[in-house]
Amino acid sequence: MTVFEVWAPRAGRVRLELDDVVHPMRGERGWWRVEAEAAPWARYGYLLDDDPRALPDPRSPRQPDGVHGRSAVHELDPAVWTDDGWTGRPLAGAVYYELHIGAFTPEGTFDAAIERLDHLVELGVTVVEVMPVNAFNGEWNWGYDGVLWYAVHEPYGGPDGLQRFVNACHTRGLAVALDVVYNHLGPSGNYLPRFGPYLGEGRNSWGERINIDGPDSDPVRRFIIDNALRWFREFHIDALRLDAVHAIPDRRAVPWLAELARETERLAAHLGRPLTLVAETDLNDPRLITPRAAGGYGLAGQWNDDLHHAVHAAISGERQGYYVDFGSLEALARTMERGFLHAATYSTFRRRIHGDPIDIRVIPGSALLAYTCNHDQIGNRARGDRPAAYLTDGQLAIKAALVLLSPYTPMLFMGEEWGARTPFQYFTSHPEPELAAAVAAGRRAEFAEHGWPATDIPDPQDPRTFLRSKLDWSEPRHPRAARLLACYRALIALRRNRFEIGDPYLPEVRTEYDERAGWFVLSRGPLCLVCNLSSETIAIPVGGRPLLSWEPPASVSDSAVQLSGHSFAVLARDDLDPI
Repeated sequence: MTVFEVWAPRAGRVRLELDDVVHPMRGERGWWRVEAEAAPWARYGYLLDDDPRALPDPRSPRQPDGVHGRSAVHELDPAVWTDDGWTGRPLAGAVYYELHIGAFTPEGTFDAAIERLDHLVELGVTVVEVMPVNAFNGEWNWGYDGVLWYAVHEPYGGPDGLQRFVNACHTRGLAVALDVVYNHLGPSGNYLPRFGPYLGEGRNSWGERINIDGPDSDPVRRFIIDNALRWFREFHIDALRLDAVHAIPDRRAVPWLAELARETERLAAHLGRPLTLVAETDLNDPRLITPRAAGGYGLAGQWNDDLHHAVHAAISGERQGYYVDFGSLEALARTMERGFLHAATYSTFRRRIHGDPIDIRVIPGSALLAYTCNHDQIGNRARGDRPAAYLTDGQLAIKAALVLLSPYTPMLFMGEEWGARTPFQYFTSHPEPELAAAVAAGRRAEFAEHGWPATDIPDPQDPRTFLRSKLDWSEPRHPRAARLLACYRALIALRRNRFEIGDPYLPEVRTEYDERAGWFVLSRGPLCLVCNLSSETIAIPVGGRPLLSWEPPASVSDSAVQLSGHSFAVLARDDLDPI
């Protein structure tokens, strides 16, 4: 017998429809329950009150017919797992690689992605971060419009495909991080409000906010936490990236993030491997990554947009929007040494004080993820153009060196390692014509406010927008791309082989710079990264023995190095052997 349970306090009567047979359910305190014989892969749904249409299970394990169809009974095959010896990976010392399953390969499936994992191993990546794969309406999407959080998008390969992918990663020594979205639900196929008060008062940027702290919010919090723990327990996921947690206001004494961190820690102790929570937040709030013993939430890490902005603006020269306070080498130095630029300081973009300082004696640099690219920083540009479209290869190499040799946990975005020329644009495939038109119009209006002509904005619904965003795996064979790829591999190897580079202790980080001349130096113990951000050959008053460079230095002495424009060199000031 199979137990079917659902929380539906808004219904006066709930029945289970299982393979076209209706079973009455018994209700108590908003929970409804029944036991029934269910064959593997049996279709089922819930009939609420007198509605003749069976709705999918809010905790559906599989949606073979899409988010509007009935759910399917499903369990993962334990025989597929061959990772009994997998001991996991902590955040410290990791190198992340973010990818979108649908755009990573021409086929756009978990199985096709498995065929490219050896490339990541050779690159030196240790954690593969997958953009959201929960079930959403349509064929392709960034994944942030999910409505059934427990199910895995069928066109990618469904739950069995995800299981094979995770197992294949672990076989190669790669951990898996999964991007999960708890701050809103997608616009199509969201039946949760029919069951209970899953949504709270007000809206955020993407829709109605989740009821995390209002009346009847206890089961909603449990719904989220159980979902997170399920990825760890059933799918052997190693880390979760929590999307935009700042968009989930929580007025309760114990924040849901702290509660999730506590339960994750308990599960990690039970499983005997590290389980990692990394938050995305734009608040620059160090409480999230401060240990609970020190009064924080106890998460392992958070994304650090300030470092992205500091690196990108300094090299690209862009100053529009949220880059307005960035771009100077002083801002780059401060962010590299202290983690945040905005730390209880005035933000011109926000027109208010923003952020709070990090106690660098307590919080390691590894708790902040650093990147030159991610899905947001590329895909939320009007054209979805990558830095390779407007920067020189030398500038791309400098950006990579600054991130990969920083004290922070580095993260790459798929294709970045060879300077991919394919864009990563915002794409959707909403089947409803009205919704599709509204999304396209909203995208045009959003960028029109920033001066972009409507003709420059790709239509998210156009299938060509999605197809353009797929990686071109022939590119790494081109000499230009191969050279940049070799540079990334060398930088990651240097990070792995040198204790000084992987050391996350922020008080040991030192920087020097000259705004007018355009050079910047990052020192990590006896090693220093010397960058020439200008287009001219210049002499930089730092000496040492070259270990790695983008262009061979014109000259090197104990007191100075001469670098060509848009290039870097890593110098050793002791007897370390070159890699």
